[in-house]
Amino acid sequence: MASNSALPATGNGLIVSFGEMLIDFVPTVSGVSLAEAPGFLKAPGGAPANVAIAVSRLGGKAAFIGKLGDDEFGHMLAGILKENNVRADGINFDQGARTALAFVTLRADGEREFMFYRNPSADMLLTPEDLNLELIRSAKVFHYGSISLIVEPCRSAHLKAMEVAKEAGCLLSYDPNLRLPLWPSPEEARQQILSIWDKADVIKVSDVELEFLTGSDKIDDASALSLWHPNLKLLLVTLGEHGSRYYTKNFHGSVEAFHVNTIDTTGAGDSFVGALLSKIVDDQSILEDEPRLREVLKFANACGAITTTKKGAIPALPTEADALNLIKGA
Repeated sequence: MASNSALPATGNGLIVSFGEMLIDFVPTVSGVSLAEAPGFLKAPGGAPANVAIAVSRLGGKAAFIGKLGDDEFGHMLAGILKENNVRADGINFDQGARTALAFVTLRADGEREFMFYRNPSADMLLTPEDLNLELIRSAKVFHYGSISLIVEPCRSAHLKAMEVAKEAGCLLSYDPNLRLPLWPSPEEARQQILSIWDKADVIKVSDVELEFLTGSDKIDDASALSLWHPNLKLLLVTLGEHGSRYYTKNFHGSVEAFHVNTIDTTGAGDSFVGALLSKIVDDQSILEDEPRLREVLKFANACGAITTTKKGAIPALPTEADALNLIKGA
C-alpha cells in the first residue's frame, strides 16, 4: 500500500473549462519589440483552453466551453482541442465575428507583453442561451478566468455558467489571469475580478496578480490571506522560479520550484492549474490533507516548470511521465 503522501492518481471526473481560446502570434526571435520582430509563429492559446488541454495531456477528462469565429482560425482551434482529446461539444461558432488574436512580445527573460485584436472577437459574444448546460452539469470541476467578465453578453454567460455549475455541486476553480490591456481601466479590472471572488472554492493567483488585487507590494502570508473568503477551500499563489504557496482553513506552506532552462513562460500557470485539478477532481479530501496536497503541488510545480522550456503553451504542456521524470531527477 502506497504511503498517504504518494502522488494521487489522475481522476476520471470531467473538468469543464470556460472562457476564451485565441491565437497568439509569437515572434520568431526573443527579446525584440513587435515592430522589430522579423516574423511570427502562430500558437493556439487562451488560458481556459490551455487548462483543458493540460488536464487531457495528463490523462484526465476535459471539456471546453466558449465561442470561436466561424473562420479558418476558429475551426483550427476547435480541431486542436479535439486532437488533444478535449470535448468540444460546448463550442459555438459566430458567423459575424472573428476569432481573437494576440501578438505576444517575448522579452529576453521569457516574460511576455501582449497586444490584442478583439473588437469584438467571437469569444466576447457568447450568450447565456449558447451554453451547453448539460455539459456543465456533468462536470465535477468548473474552471474559469476573468477575461470573460469584461463585456456583455459574455459576462452574463459566465455568471449563468457559474451558477449552474454551483447548483450541480461542481467544485469552482478560478484563475483571474489578469490581462490589463483588455480592461477599460485597472480599477474596473480589480472590481470585476473581485465581484465573483467569494463564489470560488479554489483560487490561484500569480505574485503579480496578488500585488494588483491587494494594492500591496508585499508578497507575504498577510497579503495573501487578505484575499481569503469563508467559502474558500484552497488559495494558491504562484511565484514563478520561487515555487508556490498554499493556504487552506487549517494549514499553509510553500512548495519549492524546479529549476529548468526557461524559454517562454506562456501557459506555465495553466499547466500548474490543470495538474492540480486533474489530481483533486475525484478526491477533494486532498484539499484537507497537507502531505497529499504537497505532493500534488510538487507535481503541479513540475508541470508548470516543464511548460516554460519550449515556445508556446500547448506544445509545451507535459505528460505525467514528463513531470515524474523531472521530480525524480531533481
